Amino acid sequence: MTSGERPLSEVRFLTVAEVASVMRVSKMTVYRLVHSGELPAIRVGRSFRVPEQAVHDYLRDAYIEAG
Repeated sequence: MTSGERPLSEVRFLTVAEVASVMRVSKMTVYRLVHSGELPAIRVGRSFRVPEQAVHDYLRDAYIEAG
């Protein structure tokens, strides 16, 4: 484990619908971000799970770029 990484037991995963709610965008927008690689996710069966920290990192980076 490198510095800054949390143990897997502490990682909280969000569904696409939860990510869409947090980001105030549609589920389709979240799917586009996942498929383009802009938002990391893991596949569980036929659905995706996104690490909560990845959502916060994406929003932080988007905010910094916009500012």
